[in-house]
Amino acid sequence: MSTAEWESLCDGCARCCLNKLEDEDTGVIEWTAVACRLLDDKTCRCKDYPHRHDLVPDCVQLNARNVTTLKWLPPTCAYRLLDEGRDLYWWHPLVSGDPDTVHKAGISVRNRTVSEELVPLEEWERFIVDWPAKNQAPRRPGTRR
Repeated sequence: MSTAEWESLCDGCARCCLNKLEDEDTGVIEWTAVACRLLDDKTCRCKDYPHRHDLVPDCVQLNARNVTTLKWLPPTCAYRLLDEGRDLYWWHPLVSGDPDTVHKAGISVRNRTVSEELVPLEEWERFIVDWPAKNQAPRRPGTRR
């Protein structure tokens, strides 16, 4: 798979750009609404994608090898789904043909985050949320459950 093909798998939800807290004793991962300082909350895109690793050294570059080991990838992540041999959801831009369906379906973090620049690390626990870790894969509009 070419780099462009690999990159096209990203649905633009930006859930991976949320900061997570891991319990040292249990290994349980808690998601926060505190986003990477480079995340544009309106577009769900990185403000400086080409230089993100220089600006945010702990930014994880997803690849075919590490996708299987990253416990914090959301259940709707295309990289994770393909690794598990599952299909992409209807709202994924490669399926829908529309990059906005991920937002319309309520999957993305659009307008639900606060920048890590505004929240000290010791206060991140106040921003724990459960929605990113849930399989929020609503049915296609007009279909019945």
